[in-house]
Amino acid sequence: MRPILLSLILSLAALTARAEGERAGDFDYYVMALSWSANWCALEGDARNSPQCDTREDHGWILHGLWPQFHRGYPSFCQTAKRPPSRGMTADMADIMGTGGLAWHQWKKHGTCTDLSASEYYAVSREAYATITRPPVFRKLNRTVKLPASVVEDAFIKENPSLTRDSITITCRQGYIQEARICLSKDLKPTPCGSDVIHDCKMRDALFTPLR
Repeated sequence: MRPILLSLILSLAALTARAEGERAGDFDYYVMALSWSANWCALEGDARNSPQCDTREDHGWILHGLWPQFHRGYPSFCQTAKRPPSRGMTADMADIMGTGGLAWHQWKKHGTCTDLSASEYYAVSREAYATITRPPVFRKLNRTVKLPASVVEDAFIKENPSLTRDSITITCRQGYIQEARICLSKDLKPTPCGSDVIHDCKMRDALFTPLR
């Protein structure tokens, strides 16, 4: 095999290995993803009959996850000796995560990479969620509206003066506002996002669905 081809194969193998199964605790910062529940329900939750979308619930911005992140790329499904969370532990996160199932998935894919125990990971996730004020203006909507994604970012920055445009990004999906992704240091202070995270949605007419 030619040396150049062998080198390319080895490089690709190294990148693949870095994509999953990294050493727990090896990351640079967190991305906290906040998902507007009503939009997720409109896109897929209703079709799944997710309990998150029950009209008796009052979910606004839920915690999709707290994700360990490299300055470029992210670890996932890390090898860890920490015990997985109990069913009761994941169920207890449903108040801010929508469902215990999401809490379990987030631990399996992302929490294992923090080198925290499951209870510690959920405690840090809850602490991170509490550090950010979710703009109350969106809870006052009484109908679906179209708005620029930048308006959502502006609202978060207004309510959280420690945020800068480099530490938050708004994502869209299938015409809807999807998530506010906020970059936090390991001690949960706003920090600049990496270049592969800070990709704002440019839509000027993104759909935003009111609480149910």
